[in-house]
Order: sequence, then structure tokens, then C-alpha cells
Amino acid sequence: MRLAILSRKPDLYSTKALVRAAEKRGHEVQVMDTLLFDIRISTRKPELFYDGKPVQGIDAVLPRIGASITFYGLAVVRQFEMMGVYCVNESQAIARSRDKLRCLQLLCRHDIGIPPTVFTRKADHVPACIERVEGPPVVVKLLEGTQGIGVVLAESERAAGSVIEAFHGLDQNILIQKFIKESKGADIRAFVVGRKVVAAMKRQALTGEFRSNLHRGGTANKFRLPAEYRKTALAATRVLGLRVAGVDLIESSEGPMVMEVNSSPGLEGIQKTTGVEIADAIIEHLEKEVTPVS
Repeated sequence: MRLAILSRKPDLYSTKALVRAAEKRGHEVQVMDTLLFDIRISTRKPELFYDGKPVQGIDAVLPRIGASITFYGLAVVRQFEMMGVYCVNESQAIARSRDKLRCLQLLCRHDIGIPPTVFTRKADHVPACIERVEGPPVVVKLLEGTQGIGVVLAESERAAGSVIEAFHGLDQNILIQKFIKESKGADIRAFVVGRKVVAAMKRQALTGEFRSNLHRGGTANKFRLPAEYRKTALAATRVLGLRVAGVDLIESSEGPMVMEVNSSPGLEGIQKTTGVEIADAIIEHLEKEVTPVS
């Protein structure tokens, strides 16, 4: 099988792990910088050029698209789809997960647990919005933030108003979410491949910090996922149409709640924490789904 990994940084742990896993199983792998593609659209003949050369003979694509290049990355993935190439995560599914508001709307529609959330653009609506999520305190989030960036815990109505005003002043869309105090600064990352949770870890925030991301200094331990949490993680990825995803869950008095679904989840933290070779599981999934072009 000829596999293309879309990644701007071939030296990233996740990219190297996927390359090693694929080559170990006898596949030909090429890491391709997403921004080096040219897209040619013509009647019934979609084409891609990489660094000026036609792209041909690719059996499968594994997108690792950073949030900062979402628009162009989705266009490239969509072009591969139009050319009939199998994409582990399709463009529409990635788009659904990247838009936090759209993601929550879809999950809510399918009765998947989420923290009560409000979206507003009006500063004078903020007090009422805070009441609607039973705050303060409340969590204020950028719609397109990653790794805990653009996530603020506002302890009072005044603090929430100041944060929201600042974000709106930068022309950023934000969400106001209920603060789930039962989670105690912890969350659970469930890694889904195909229709299976292949690994899970529980992350704990530093003292005085509510964001449990490992990039923010949080710690992690291997976690045995209860059946209800496993069911929720699988349902979330199914609703969004993702085949590979990291699902972030928190424990609440009402059961598991989905905080975020990541379509390009990092492998380093969870592989080192759990000892599970997730890259191998992803390549095995590809082998089941793809018939190489002869």
C-alpha cells in the first residue's frame, strides 16, 4: 500500500510513529507538506500536484492537519476524495470536529452528554448567558483553540465579561460553558480507531490550574474506561463521521460529558502513558479498509 501522511512537520513524534508503523508492515510511506499541494479542478478530472509534480498511485491518505491551516488542509483532503483516494478522516468529518459549536450541536442532537453551553456575540447578553449555564464560575472558550489555548476559567460575572469583551475585540468567536466542578481538574482522553477504543488515559491538571492538557503541564495515567464512557466516545466519533479521533471526556454528576473531539490527536502522550502502539492500530485499520491499486 502507498500511504501519504499529510503533515507539515515530518519530525513530529506522531508523524514518525506512523511512518515507522507503516514501514514495519511493508508499506510505502510519503510524508507530504499540506501547503505544497496545488489543486487543479476541471470537468470530471480533479488533479493534485505536489511540489509541481502530479500526484498519482496513492492508495490512502492519513491527514494530520494543524488548526492554523484547516481551510487549505480540508481543500487538499477533499481533492483526494474527489480522486477516489481513501482518507482515514474525511474532509467533512474533520470540519465538523474543528468547529466546536457545530460539533456540540451535532452531539447534542444525538443525545450525547455535553456541558451546557451558550454562544453569543452580544456583550450585554453575557449576564443572562452566564445564568443559563448556572454560573459563575464559567469556562470561556475560543471556537478554534487547541491544547488548552484560548480556554479561560472566569470566577465571576465581571471576569467573564472582561474575557469575552477581549476576545470579541480580537474578532474571535467564543463559547460560554458550565464549569463542571465534579471533574476536579481531570479529564479522560479516549483514543478511537475504527469502531474501537484502543487506549485511554486520565489527565490531571496542576494544582491551581483547571486545564488538564499535557501541554499545560498536566499529568497522565493509564485508565480503564468504564462501559458508559466507552459507549459515549464511540458514539461521538460515529456522529461526526471520524474513523480516528481523540475524544476528551469529563466525569460529571450526570455521567460522561464530551468536551472535545480531536481529528488529529497527538500520539506521544497516550502511547507513552498507556504503552499501546496506537500507530500500529491505525495502520492495521487502513489495511482492513483499503485495497491497494495494482
